[in-house]
Amino acid sequence: MPMKSHLMYAVREEVEVLREQIKELIERNSLLERENSVLKSIASSEQLSQLQTQMKALTGTSGGPPPTSA
Repeated sequence: MPMKSHLMYAVREEVEVLREQIKELIERNSLLERENSVLKSIASSEQLSQLQTQMKALTGTSGGPPPTSA
């Protein structure tokens, strides 16, 4: 049984580390989404169009604009 206890403890520690990483990534994503919103609001239509063209060239897609989160 001691081995099982040790493994459970190790798993709990790893879960805590992963939870913290997820929390940090969510915060970073939120910050980037806000930054993206600000940049979009101050960019002209022509700049946004040029950016979309550049992104299509880089990713090799020819679809519409990338999806935005609301």
